[in-house]
Amino acid sequence: MKDVHKKERRKHSRISSLNLLSYFCIDENDEIVAQGAGRTLNVSEGGILLETHTPIDPQHTVSLVIAMENELIDIKGKVIHNKTGNDGRFLTGIQFIETDESARNILKKFITEFRNE
Repeated sequence: MKDVHKKERRKHSRISSLNLLSYFCIDENDEIVAQGAGRTLNVSEGGILLETHTPIDPQHTVSLVIAMENELIDIKGKVIHNKTGNDGRFLTGIQFIETDESARNILKKFITEFRNE
């Protein structure tokens, strides 16, 4: 039975959005140890749900380049959770940890336009 009174823990609401991206996994020595491509399944001002073909190590910082319509956003994040989806792909929740003002503005604009459609 579901708890209908479960409190929403997210600071930002999410929108379903498929956006292509590339990522680099960076270890504690600031060395790139893995890279790949994937897509977002949902996006918020605070993070994304990322779908990839290979797992992402939660110990690494993730540097993302996300294509949002005609814009590219560079953002760093950390793994909050991960699991394997029903189709064998990997789902990773990423919380943004470093966002510059420009990236934040593009992200806000994208989310606002999506909600207004």
